[in-house]
Amino acid sequence: MKFASLALSLAFASLPLAAAVQAEDAPPVTGNVAVVNDYVFRGLTQTWGHPAIQGGADYSHPSGFAAGTWASSISDRSYPGGSMEWDLYASFGRPIDEDWSWRVGVYAYLYPGANLDEAGLPSRSFDTTEANAAITWRQFTLKYNRSLTDYFAADTGQGYKGDTRGTGYVQLDAAFPLSDAWSLAVHAGHTHYTSRYATPLPNGARDPDYSDYSATIKYQIAQHWSLSAGLTRATNEAVYGRVSSFVNGNDTRDVGGTRGIVMFQGTF
Repeated sequence: MKFASLALSLAFASLPLAAAVQAEDAPPVTGNVAVVNDYVFRGLTQTWGHPAIQGGADYSHPSGFAAGTWASSISDRSYPGGSMEWDLYASFGRPIDEDWSWRVGVYAYLYPGANLDEAGLPSRSFDTTEANAAITWRQFTLKYNRSLTDYFAADTGQGYKGDTRGTGYVQLDAAFPLSDAWSLAVHAGHTHYTSRYATPLPNGARDPDYSDYSATIKYQIAQHWSLSAGLTRATNEAVYGRVSSFVNGNDTRDVGGTRGIVMFQGTF
């Protein structure tokens, strides 16, 4: 499942990439629901800075196979015609020894109803599929994600020189238990696009690559309920510091920068 930020989801071992082989006494299916003040993905807000409701379910098998689905509300300012992100994913991984493990998988991001033609641009879906591979050593996970499609509709229709297949995202995540109830998660990632803007932005920027960082503290309120709070930071303010809404070109927002995240989550 994908929570408010990569740091939250990875550090608390909910995504398939960090999942260990299922213990014999662990339930094969788990579910989750959350309310978050801002849905941030790879350092960028997906809800135009507004709250989101999220939830999903995951299946894991002792063989190392895992699969799941997850959904979140999003903003039509970033995804014209859309109001929901729906994710489907599957992976397979095994332990190497007591400290090391590996996992490979595929992850699909779907945006029902969202299309660039809703904003008067050439028709293009935002749906994106990635392949990924991860290696974990104790509480540290290094993961590489590579887009098998255009990267969230980034192509000539949005002013790029060409398509963005092969866009990569590399991330390093770590989780540290602080006590029985408290834990800390840290994350660093970098997005590398395979294309650049054909025409520079008014400020001269034409490179959409950026890095993101986050730190999140989690408090386990009860067996099935937790509260998390953290900070995320995305670089390349020249590109992401003043982004126009697809709904209204005069409505602009810093979709990156530094953002505070608060999430209330239930698992079952």
